[in-house]
Amino acid sequence: MGEPRVKAEFWVQMALRRGAAAGRPGALLRRGDRDAGGILLVLRGRDGLCVLSQIRAADGTSAWLRATGPDAVAESAADAYVARQVAFDPDLWVVEFEAPDLLPPFEAKIL
Repeated sequence: MGEPRVKAEFWVQMALRRGAAAGRPGALLRRGDRDAGGILLVLRGRDGLCVLSQIRAADGTSAWLRATGPDAVAESAADAYVARQVAFDPDLWVVEFEAPDLLPPFEAKIL
């Protein structure tokens, strides 16, 4: 049995607060469905960007997939990925964080 799901809007608010507290400011780039929208994180690092996509691991727990690959990509590549995903799922939330090490400002399982 997986962990309980939190409403997307509440989760995004929490993540932005945690980012601010950790010295990794964030910004809401796109508002999605308040209750059940998926979430994309854009991490702005030293050498480029990385987009993480919220997924469920095989055991049902929340996890993140490095959707743009293991290495930093150019801003144009990250923007193109986000645009494709939003076209496919208009309920997505998109949140960006300053992340020099390309890690989110909260504890996360990254696949």
